[in-house]
Amino acid sequence: MTTFIEQLDPPNGDGPRVAVKDLIDLEGVPTTAACRAVADDAEPADHDAAVIVRARAAGARFVGKANLHELAYGGTGINLAFGTPVNPLDGSRIPGGSSSGCAVAVATGEADIGFGTDTAGSIRTPSACCGTVGLKTTLGLLPTEGIRPLAPSLDTVGPMARTVADTSRGLALLLPGFDPHAPVAAPTTVARLRLPEVDGDVDRAVDDAIASAGLTSTTVEIDSWMTATDAAVVILLAEAAVVNQSLARRHPGELGDDVVERIELGAQIKPAQLLDAVAFARIFARHLTVLFEHFEVLAMPTLPVLAPSLTDPNPRNGTHSAPVNLAGVPALALPVPTGGPIPASIQLVGPRRSEAALLATGALIEASVS
Repeated sequence: MTTFIEQLDPPNGDGPRVAVKDLIDLEGVPTTAACRAVADDAEPADHDAAVIVRARAAGARFVGKANLHELAYGGTGINLAFGTPVNPLDGSRIPGGSSSGCAVAVATGEADIGFGTDTAGSIRTPSACCGTVGLKTTLGLLPTEGIRPLAPSLDTVGPMARTVADTSRGLALLLPGFDPHAPVAAPTTVARLRLPEVDGDVDRAVDDAIASAGLTSTTVEIDSWMTATDAAVVILLAEAAVVNQSLARRHPGELGDDVVERIELGAQIKPAQLLDAVAFARIFARHLTVLFEHFEVLAMPTLPVLAPSLTDPNPRNGTHSAPVNLAGVPALALPVPTGGPIPASIQLVGPRRSEAALLATGALIEASVS
């Protein structure tokens, strides 16, 4: 059982079945972060996380605590301690991380909705790898109380599902007042961002999906996108080291080598580097604000490649997502066909609190490629 850390018997009812990433507290269930060093000392949670309180009141039925990349600190979803969730499209490929279990659970029908977290792509990457839909919400839109942090200034929580409609239902569970059935007009034009080192099949799939939806595509350049990736990585490394350094010291040899390496790298970040990255984050956010004065939606591949192999030592699966977290804006990932058995994924990015418009645009694209 690699999809879930712990499965639960949901109560009777007609509410959606929800898989919860095991960073998020469920009352009476330990939160392990898919890490043996955490699990060994974990006690059942005294309270639901704030988003779980909301979802439970809205009728969510929780089916289990879903597996993840250890401590949510990686993009592959490979977990040697608790097992690696199996990519339902191709078991030889990574499920993506860090919200791997949630993506697999919804892809296989074990849950209707997953609640994941996204710090640098951790909802969108597994959605792209598993052919599902995932929404990274606006920074601060949803409360993170009761969720184990990774990098607090970047951490967000959001819904995952098989379809855009179910992802909208998931957001309604998390965000009181959001109506998944309210009519929202999708834009007629999207800004198309082209980035380096994108496989041709992936780029073509994104272009074809935009065209099939009847959307006009205008190519734009954001020269600072890759610099924004670097800045996001600096902030992530520095903050994650603060969160996890004492755990690594207390439990030598019990964390995965990849996680230990990242914690050690973060400890080496100089204060001046972090200050520069934070300052650049504000500049980058302003750049996107100006762009969104002309375009409602920015489109690009979620990943530059199709889901990488489990044996790939250097999977390219993060350069397109982290800048979104740096700017604090929302993004929706959804599958688009390539003509082969493995879909690509399009990422739609919008201004702060534009989740409804992104979901409407995603629904238009989804309908056109189905």
